[in-house]
Amino acid sequence: MDGIYQHFREDEHTFIDQVIEWKDFVERQYSPKLTDFLDPREQFIANSVIGSHSEVQIMFFGGNVYTERKRALLYPEYFVPTEEDFHLAAFEIDYPKKFITLEHRHILGSLMSLGLKRTKYGDIIIQNHRIQIIVAKEIEHYVQLHFNEVGKTPVSLRPLSLQDIIIAEKSYETETKTISSLRLDAVCSAILKLSRQKTKPLIQNGYVKVNWKVIEDPSFEIMEGDIISVRGFGRSKVMSIEGKTKKDKLKVTIGKQK
Repeated sequence: MDGIYQHFREDEHTFIDQVIEWKDFVERQYSPKLTDFLDPREQFIANSVIGSHSEVQIMFFGGNVYTERKRALLYPEYFVPTEEDFHLAAFEIDYPKKFITLEHRHILGSLMSLGLKRTKYGDIIIQNHRIQIIVAKEIEHYVQLHFNEVGKTPVSLRPLSLQDIIIAEKSYETETKTISSLRLDAVCSAILKLSRQKTKPLIQNGYVKVNWKVIEDPSFEIMEGDIISVRGFGRSKVMSIEGKTKKDKLKVTIGKQK
């Protein structure tokens, strides 16, 4: 298991330790272990740590196949998981749609003001003025009782079945780029089609996230599979790193989320 660390960044080692603790719990207790919501990078790490041939199995579910944030269920071989085992609750937010436009950041900010951890909330889905949220079932009643405004806009929550969650399929348009290095500023420069002098301030001012974490260091090294989001410019994924050109440049395939 020690060898797993070398495949991940140093700041991800603490999460790897957490996954190993979950795995050890299942092995000791011979019973399932349900986690809070994990982002896609954490899901990838957890899946890598558990592996496919372990006595402990792992499954992810966040409401439907296209949800981004999912809870993980680790379980012994005898256990047959169902959707109910992930303990999810979903709501549609009712608000004055004709007069107000609510964005993802507004909803998340108001949810976080309730004093609960981000890991208790799943996806916030916005489509054609409809807004849905997915939460851990253990906080369902608390959220329903206390989530009654977004900023100064009054809102109410209407419970949903998981079958009524909006299907928000994500797709990417891919393009191969030639870059000088895997530094964050160089990769952002290629994605945004801006000079590195213009991308550096975006990074240093906290406008850039890598795998859902704000990164303010332009020299941060990007890896295959990383998700890069730049405020105001959308989200991209490093699909593959394909080696060097004859001029010692790197060929990288970037997927831009539609």
